[in-house]
Amino acid sequence: MLLSIAIFTGMSLAEQTPSEVTVEQVLQEVDDLFRREHSIVTMQMRVKTKRYERTMTMEATSLGTEHTLIKILEPAKDAGTCTLKVDQSIWNYLPRVDRTMKIPAGMMGGAWMGSHLSNDDLVKENRFSQDFSAQFLSKPGLNNGDEYVIELVPKEDTAIVWGKIVSRSTAALLPIEVKYYDEDGTLKRTDSFSEIKEMDGVKIPSVFTITPAEKPGELTEITYIKADFTTPVSKDQFSLQALKK
Repeated sequence: MLLSIAIFTGMSLAEQTPSEVTVEQVLQEVDDLFRREHSIVTMQMRVKTKRYERTMTMEATSLGTEHTLIKILEPAKDAGTCTLKVDQSIWNYLPRVDRTMKIPAGMMGGAWMGSHLSNDDLVKENRFSQDFSAQFLSKPGLNNGDEYVIELVPKEDTAIVWGKIVSRSTAALLPIEVKYYDEDGTLKRTDSFSEIKEMDGVKIPSVFTITPAEKPGELTEITYIKADFTTPVSKDQFSLQALKK
């Protein structure tokens, strides 16, 4: 999802007028914003629910879209806890009991680290530009709009639970908000992006917030503290042995 990375090398949309830009080009740009060939990211995750509020600092190392290793750095009681994703499989390592557990299929819908992200969110790599039929609801110069607003409906041959998604991006093609609706058109979740910063030469929103519509007052907020898109990453770093290092 937000931690894996590949480089988009197409023509810059800044060279085109909004009337020339296609919906496919906008979705391609948004898809590839957070994807690079490899990355090492330090971030803070704040989770607020009716029952508790907690904050964790973690480091996430990614290679492409298939390999991710997330290690909890703080608080001390959780330090060393790791999640490894390879292809469609996830393992958790718990240092307190020195135990590695593979997440079974029946638990993929469960909350990851008590957040509003599920284990399934970590392994799914749906791309707006490939898996949805899309149309502009608005774009700069159309309907007096100054944003790209796109409605997306899943294609019939894709395994996607949402009935539709509405995505908003700035004229500079930085994401603002993504709203997820069920098949009855009821809003279920809102993902918001804010605080644009340049990290290792890449301009990205540094704060990502998930708000569940059916749980007022709850949220998961992920803040990027540091991002490294330069240091090489190898497949050897994504093994069960690496979980314990």
